[in-house]
Amino acid sequence: MSGTDRQRTQSTSPYEASIGFARAVRVGSRILVSGTAPVEDDGSSTDGDAEAQAERCFAVIVRAIEQLGGAAEDVVRTRMLLIDAADADAVGRAHGRWFADVRPTATMVVVAGLLRPEWRVEIEAEAEVTA
Repeated sequence: MSGTDRQRTQSTSPYEASIGFARAVRVGSRILVSGTAPVEDDGSSTDGDAEAQAERCFAVIVRAIEQLGGAAEDVVRTRMLLIDAADADAVGRAHGRWFADVRPTATMVVVAGLLRPEWRVEIEAEAEVTA
């Protein structure tokens, strides 16, 4: 498949241009969403606890999927990276609000740290559009 068969979307992350990545890429019916941190439209970090940050991550993820012709219902996999296992229930609640009816496969892991020290969570997603 050639590069012209790919669709990409960007977000307001200050890292996309400097690191050289897209928020999401669609190839055929598959949409892959990059690790999404709690970044506001102005590039600042989302205030609040892990649950509030996860809500922001999911909002950015679903917006990217929608920009590429998908929907939250098309999500088949999520990966949640936490800096503290104590945040698992809070991040899980946010996940449930977005995907309780979808029930994608999901992985939640604890990592040593994320790019900005105020971030408590970063999330990836994959969707399969079945129009």
